[in-house]
Amino acid sequence: MRLLRRTGLAALCGLTAALLTGCPDKTPQATADGGPARATATPDAAPEAVAFTLQYQAPDAGLALIPLSLEEKPLVESTSDLELRSTLPLRNYRVRLMDEADRAMVSDDSVTESDDGLVYRIHLPQPLKTGYSYTLVVDAQTGTAFQDSRGRDVDDLRAAFQIAGDKEKPKPPAAPAKGGKKKHK
Repeated sequence: MRLLRRTGLAALCGLTAALLTGCPDKTPQATADGGPARATATPDAAPEAVAFTLQYQAPDAGLALIPLSLEEKPLVESTSDLELRSTLPLRNYRVRLMDEADRAMVSDDSVTESDDGLVYRIHLPQPLKTGYSYTLVVDAQTGTAFQDSRGRDVDDLRAAFQIAGDKEKPKPPAAPAKGGKKKHK
């Protein structure tokens, strides 16, 4: 019984001393050339946040980049193919292309995910209309937030852009067929 009391008391004293003194500073170890070892990354450095880029297929068959960080609406050429890229994989997200009336556009979408991020392709059945504004939205599929692969919440993305050219006028409604009922005599 005495042995248990003494070892318990010794363990308690050792724990108290460790808590009061804290962890000792680690001393740099010497490298093969005798110099101090250098840290390759600082533990206080915050990992990079997820970043987005948007490209579109221009009519001349080239790819063009749409800047998403601008406050103003970038002017782009009419296209039916958009490609959103992220620098990190995402979880619980959805991507939508909205028209001026804030309605989701009909599109055929595909996504490729890898450790380097995702590539989200939007193919529209018809090219975007000249003169109109559109907004690319990336937000949470469910709940209030979506996350990157490191578990950090990502701010919703609402990137607006305008299609170059004069605004297309809506087509007039089809005229009713002329001619009425024939009168029989």
